[in-house]
Amino acid sequence: MLIALLPGDGIGPEVVAEAVRVLERVAPDLGYEQAPVGGAAYKATGHPLPPETLALAKRADAILFGAVGDPACDALERHLRPEQAILGLRKELGLFANLRPAKLFPELADASALRPEIARSIDMVIVRELTGDVYFGQPRGRRTTDGGRREGFDTMRYDEDEVARIATIAFETARGRKRRLCSVDKANVLETSQLWRDVVIEVGARYPDVALEHMYVDNAAMQLVRAPGHFDVIVTGNLFGDILSDQASMCAGSIGMLPSAALGAGGPGLYEPIHGSAPDIAGQGKANPLATILSAAMLLRHSLDRATEADRIEAAVAAALAGGARSADLGGNHSTREIGDRVLAALP
Repeated sequence: MLIALLPGDGIGPEVVAEAVRVLERVAPDLGYEQAPVGGAAYKATGHPLPPETLALAKRADAILFGAVGDPACDALERHLRPEQAILGLRKELGLFANLRPAKLFPELADASALRPEIARSIDMVIVRELTGDVYFGQPRGRRTTDGGRREGFDTMRYDEDEVARIATIAFETARGRKRRLCSVDKANVLETSQLWRDVVIEVGARYPDVALEHMYVDNAAMQLVRAPGHFDVIVTGNLFGDILSDQASMCAGSIGMLPSAALGAGGPGLYEPIHGSAPDIAGQGKANPLATILSAAMLLRHSLDRATEADRIEAAVAAALAGGARSADLGGNHSTREIGDRVLAALP
């Protein structure tokens, strides 16, 4: 089994290195090959997603991704910016479904922005569509109006097949949990969302055992703060999912704690922490590697069908936290390497 390592920029190489240490312990038979991506790739090759990197991603069994983003690249044309690498991988690999579990470890209740008694109820999965919506809709661009004013425009769009396939993933995910699904949209304002809602209802007819509810995105944002325990599985579009999943991460204690999986109909899945490249702390050993380590557990479970090894990693993370392992974002002073050491020591 080949794992493509795409560490990327900023703290990406640091957190990926710790996840690989854990993977090597629980699955010593795996092989690894590394390639540049994002700002690091642009500086080396002139493009954030070089052909060689894409080729590696396509032939791998799974991809472990760090983070992209480099302030030194902010002035580049948009298609050359580091962030285009992850968008390109999603498109080229057909990674349309993003699974983002958000669960509060009991030891981190005090780290949540919510009151502990509310935060303890957080245990959900956000299923986010990844390859449509305003991020990929056409036409888009900038122009000068007849009145001589600058104008920017993007297109929010989904077709029924795109909605149906992500809805199917969401219903299947809900069926494996508490059989409750909340579809988030803005159907009172947007035609795109009305189609979304209509198709989700149609797909839901095939899942009579799953309770389906609909919620406008502004209300969903409020309920994530007021009563996060209400949610089990949330399904939503690319833009709304981007925002709500980051909000859920802070409700669960820290953006440095949440893993994610990007899956498609076939081919390798891509696994990454949801945090960014954090260039302000890169190279200082302050980054929290737990989201990446938990992403490695998701890689084992979803792409390699190794649930036992995934369970071992998740149990070790919980044990390390119970033992007092805390990086700076969690109010502690353990280094990135020390957090990795704690997880390794706790592996059952």
